[in-house]
Amino acid sequence: MDVARLKTIPLFASFSEDDLRKIAPFAEEHSVGAGETIVREGDYSYDLMIIEEGNAEVRHDGQKIADLGPGDFFGEMGVLERDRRNADVVAASPMRLITLKSYDVKRMERTLPDAVEQLRDVIRQRRNA
Repeated sequence: MDVARLKTIPLFASFSEDDLRKIAPFAEEHSVGAGETIVREGDYSYDLMIIEEGNAEVRHDGQKIADLGPGDFFGEMGVLERDRRNADVVAASPMRLITLKSYDVKRMERTLPDAVEQLRDVIRQRRNA
């Protein structure tokens, strides 16, 4: 993953270039087609997913509860704590996602403890907003 691309994502905007260079190898890019279910309510959450391009709908018990777009993220419960997903997320358009797997975040904690804590702080702030 290109460091410059990570820097444009609000979740990573406050990170140093050095930290982003160390995070970049763990970040994976995925493309999703319109109408695809990205995550399912009730499944375990293992990935933090950040929307780089496109839009998605969040559905709880089959009812639309939110729209997501570039810069938004979901699946943070897989990074903060092992928990089940509380909603479906369905692509409303073709999307490009950047993902961090929870086990990669755990691996990063050994070499980048401050950056991982910063990531957790940003996630907590966005969740509480």
